[in-house]
Amino acid sequence: MLFRLTRWFALILLSALAFCAWVAWFALTPVTLNSPSVEFSIRPGSSLRGATRQITDAGIAIPAWRFNLLARLAAADTAIKAGSYDVAAGITPWQLLRKITLGDFTQSEILFVEGWTFRQMRAELNAHADLAHRSEKLSDEEIMAKIGSPSMPPEGMFFPDTYVFGKGENDMAVLARAHRAMQKQLESAWAKRAPDLPVMTPYEALILASIVEKETGKATDRGLVAGVFVNRLRLGMKLQTDPTVIYGIGENFDGNLRRKDLVTDTPFNTYTRSGLPPHPIAMPGLASLAAAANPAKTDSVYFVARGDGTSEFSRTLAEHNRAVAKFQLGRR
Repeated sequence: MLFRLTRWFALILLSALAFCAWVAWFALTPVTLNSPSVEFSIRPGSSLRGATRQITDAGIAIPAWRFNLLARLAAADTAIKAGSYDVAAGITPWQLLRKITLGDFTQSEILFVEGWTFRQMRAELNAHADLAHRSEKLSDEEIMAKIGSPSMPPEGMFFPDTYVFGKGENDMAVLARAHRAMQKQLESAWAKRAPDLPVMTPYEALILASIVEKETGKATDRGLVAGVFVNRLRLGMKLQTDPTVIYGIGENFDGNLRRKDLVTDTPFNTYTRSGLPPHPIAMPGLASLAAAANPAKTDSVYFVARGDGTSEFSRTLAEHNRAVAKFQLGRR
């Protein structure tokens, strides 16, 4: 009897060792790919079996039941992460399993440019091949509600930057990140604001920053441009800034701002209306946020483009008219 028990234990032990050896052999033997590298995506909500099916369908020749068994033995069957992945020749089942459980995604990126409108931003999102387009059929209002800012206009509420994401990521997640980034940067700029600003809230500072962003791309001029607008607000003068007029014209703007446009009233025409427009006109960058919160100390209340990207600043209307004649009309 004892001999039989010993023999059974020996057989069980040998079987266990053989099974472990087989698992180790399978886990560490490179899989066959149908090309030098293969990209595949695991859809959100996929089970282990579903993920394995998507892997094999992409051209990775791996026995599904063996891979599923390996995942269960490793207690990784519930840790599969959705996303896009890229594997190269020589990868083993164990390395593949670690990749899809650690979320070692194939990454992509998208750039939101300073000065873009929300319409331009949405167009860039919709055109990006590596994003899952969940926002494409949503209205602006629906997008803002889904990212936690219902009733807020979307213009200017997203921070221009390069955002890295896993291929196949939901575009709403990217929007939410850009929105949180703008909230953080705006709060930081507002906390460091000059004590005597004529703008009363962070949102008003954001509006002013968006105007500064559209008025100049020169770092040396941003603070002065903001200083001119702050002086005008203090004096009760109209801002009279062309970018707000152009924004009010919208998609009908043909690139040529005419005199009739300056006298046609819209909520964004700062030639016909006093104070700031109702909401931002673009995405301001970090430098424009800083300039709006801490404008340069200046006596100037006018400025005109010199034609080289910089501006000429003036304290009086007479000085301004001479600058206009010189830089805009070509008179000396």
